[in-house]
Amino acid sequence: MGLLNNWKTALETGNLPENAKMDFVSKWLILTRAEVFSMTITSALVGAIIAAYDGKINWLYLALVISALCLAHASNNLINDYFDYKQGVDTADYPRTQYSPHPIISGLITEKQLLGAVLIFSILEFMAAVYLFINVGWQAMAFAAAGFLISVFYVAPPLKLKYRGLGELAIFLIWGPLITVGTYFVMTGQMPAKAWLASIPYGLVVMNVLLGKHLDKFDADSKKGVKTLPVVLGWKNALTFTRINSAMFYVAVVMLVLFKIISPLALICFFSVGRFKKFIDILATKKPDAKPEGFINLWPLWYVVWAFWFNKLAGGLFITGMLLGLIPYFRF
Repeated sequence: MGLLNNWKTALETGNLPENAKMDFVSKWLILTRAEVFSMTITSALVGAIIAAYDGKINWLYLALVISALCLAHASNNLINDYFDYKQGVDTADYPRTQYSPHPIISGLITEKQLLGAVLIFSILEFMAAVYLFINVGWQAMAFAAAGFLISVFYVAPPLKLKYRGLGELAIFLIWGPLITVGTYFVMTGQMPAKAWLASIPYGLVVMNVLLGKHLDKFDADSKKGVKTLPVVLGWKNALTFTRINSAMFYVAVVMLVLFKIISPLALICFFSVGRFKKFIDILATKKPDAKPEGFINLWPLWYVVWAFWFNKLAGGLFITGMLLGLIPYFRF
């Protein structure tokens, strides 16, 4: 049970239980920040379910896409940590090193080992993309390449999107249109408008998670000249933008149902309104000066924890409703 508890905790918090000994699996779950892979899987499932509405699903392709996307997410997290470290942003006193072990600063791996892992993951991703290129079309490779480039230049020079207030948009594009429409294309060989529109709701709540993280790092980023969107907007405007972005998830789902792009059963996502209200309340209150009793082991992160808490239920119910909408079609 010790190892299982380690893995469970690592997947929930990006840390080990207190006084637990690091094992190989836990180490890589923590290094790659696997606790957020659920967002990648959910984005892919949105595209797969829309394809299933059309009676087109290829389980082998879906498994390949999800596996490759999780590897890409792992690579992205590692390369972000690498460039932020090399550019002097991630330091011992910076929030990134406080809520979870930083790959390099913590000493878990060396710079060469990190780059080696990214290389291995990238080769596997490339092999999957080539397979889909051969069997589905060049567009599959184009989606993979676009996602790779946006992920790398999220922090890498010369674009450094995160440093120019464009990181949030980049994340929306990846976890919205690129993953969802890319998955739909692999299933069907097409890219209709409905697939692009269906990618919007979950893309918004993934962007919400990044907004929450950048709100947590607002003061530190301001001092270091890291111009995330909250820094560009200013504190009050950033809070307002995050509230609007959260509410737009529900607006987008309703519009998709009205235009008959997704099943009306997707409206069960409104059962997450309680978490939405709680998140809005959190945005309206000052972050505690110290870790609250019983708070999960991600302190000093605060806003992002609540944003992800909202994301998991809203996205989970959204996917569940879409899946239930498949039942009348009998097209599994």
